[in-house]
Amino acid sequence: MSGQHHDEGHTVAGWTGTALGTIGTVVTGLGVIGWRPGLWVGLGLVVLAVLAAWGLHLAGWGKGPGVRGPGQRGIGVRDVSAREGHADCLGCRLAGRGRHPGASHSGLGSGR
Repeated sequence: MSGQHHDEGHTVAGWTGTALGTIGTVVTGLGVIGWRPGLWVGLGLVVLAVLAAWGLHLAGWGKGPGVRGPGQRGIGVRDVSAREGHADCLGCRLAGRGRHPGASHSGLGSGR
């Protein structure tokens, strides 16, 4: 490869949020077309998807904005910089972990 890496953000947090969100959307759709409990169950699943993805991100199973270093690219690799918060990351800022843009990413790309 030419040294460029396409980091599409495939993470445990991303896949979990996407799966729960998709199921929630389908169940909400069933509620719209006639199965009334599905409307509330589906919307509850969508909220759960957001909270699960956010919680997993904060626990290090997601990724911050931008491309991860070579040692952090696998789906099952925990993000070692999540504890301090990612620069420019809304989820981290909402949790009180946000750093100022341009702050160093201690451990990002270190392969730990």
